[in-house]
Amino acid sequence: MSDSSYDVIVIGGGPGGYVCAIRAAQLGLKTACVESRGSLGGTCLNVGCIPSKALLQSSHFYEEANVHFADHGIKVSDVKLDLKTMMSRKDDVVTQLTQGIEFLFKKNKVDYFKGLGSITKAEPGAHEVTIKLDSLGKNDQGKAQKITTKNVVVATGSEVTPLPGVNIDEKTIISSTGALDLKEVPKSMVVIGAGVIGLEMGSVWRRLGADVTVVEYLDFILPPMDAEVRKQTQRILEKQGLKFRLGTKVTGVRAGTSSATVSVEAATGGDAESLKADVVLVAIGRRPFTHGLGLDKAGVNLTDHGFVEVDDHFQTNVEGIFAIGDVIGGMMLAHKAEDEGVVVAELLTGLTPHINYGAIASVVYTWPEVASVGKTEEQLKEAGTRYKSGKFPFTANSRARANGDTDGFVKILADAETDEVLGCHIIGPLAGDLIMEISLGMEFTASAEDIGRTCHAHPQLGEAVKEAALAVHKRPIHM
Repeated sequence: MSDSSYDVIVIGGGPGGYVCAIRAAQLGLKTACVESRGSLGGTCLNVGCIPSKALLQSSHFYEEANVHFADHGIKVSDVKLDLKTMMSRKDDVVTQLTQGIEFLFKKNKVDYFKGLGSITKAEPGAHEVTIKLDSLGKNDQGKAQKITTKNVVVATGSEVTPLPGVNIDEKTIISSTGALDLKEVPKSMVVIGAGVIGLEMGSVWRRLGADVTVVEYLDFILPPMDAEVRKQTQRILEKQGLKFRLGTKVTGVRAGTSSATVSVEAATGGDAESLKADVVLVAIGRRPFTHGLGLDKAGVNLTDHGFVEVDDHFQTNVEGIFAIGDVIGGMMLAHKAEDEGVVVAELLTGLTPHINYGAIASVVYTWPEVASVGKTEEQLKEAGTRYKSGKFPFTANSRARANGDTDGFVKILADAETDEVLGCHIIGPLAGDLIMEISLGMEFTASAEDIGRTCHAHPQLGEAVKEAALAVHKRPIHM
């Protein structure tokens, strides 16, 4: 493709980047997207959200057949795991979705460049982006293409945060990427980090037969979820077979020929111990991906933690250079990045969009699922906000009882004076879907009474949300 000039070039083809590119093109801007992975969708689609959810679903079915079918009067014997087929299905899901994004690019006339994009000249109205074609490992070493643009959107996402002194080889010591591609089920696994990634991937391999121990520096799991939800989640996961070592610091990981040894001690100090496992998963978080983008040369400011610094309109300190998604920090969620991508595209065309970060939900796809939106009780107490709380357990929900999925509850927090919903926290079946009723309500400043007086279909899990809203006013019907 010959040198071209664009209205906007998006560097990064993940959820934030590709959505931003499509929306910009819909609005009539000449748009290009540069992605170095060789396939669109970013970490989320290729080695994150999507493949992990495929394995969570498959492993859930495997455990249902092995353990829970008998409760429904379904007798199954000699259930066998075909891990190769399970992994192939996961890969097919990823391929179909990445190809789907390429189709959407063609449909919306977004030019797609495969290579590593970097800002090589920062001039208002005429920024230059150089695409290193050899970043894909093809036979075009040294080739590069320069394109110019009025605006640049940096949407390069994040990468795995390494554990100092620990070499991730993706064989014995693995990241979340390696956890999605193991060739056999390990007999034992140590997961370092009790956040979303650690618990989801730990759940997958526990269901498939691994003995899983989760090591966490803090004395609780799933920061920054609501404390009551965290405690209940831990109890349920322990009942399922996950083991937890909380308040524990990892001081080293040493790989052997077929296993690894994790050295630990109490976070507050104490005697050293060793944990041995076939596989060690490092899941201590993610950090912004900013290297090789030419940000320093362009004069773009970064925060002390390495995130790209932006203003309320997602523009950096350099005119015409914007950034969105994980690379700017905040909630490191794919759907948050997507909304930011839409907002930037619309701002570039003179529209006045907005994002209500307080109504963006977070979901953990263990089983049961864990979902949260808005403020936790701890945050409200710290801020001195007077609030009311309503809670309803799934044990009292007809559909949950019929499905045999009664673990967990719905908790709604509302302002003590106005009754406006300030937060909702759910642990239970399909919590990620149920939370969206509250997210939508919060966008329109709904009250707990609004939700409680809305007629919910019966029998459905969503009735637990209604009952929790009624419980805010101490008048649940079914409890």
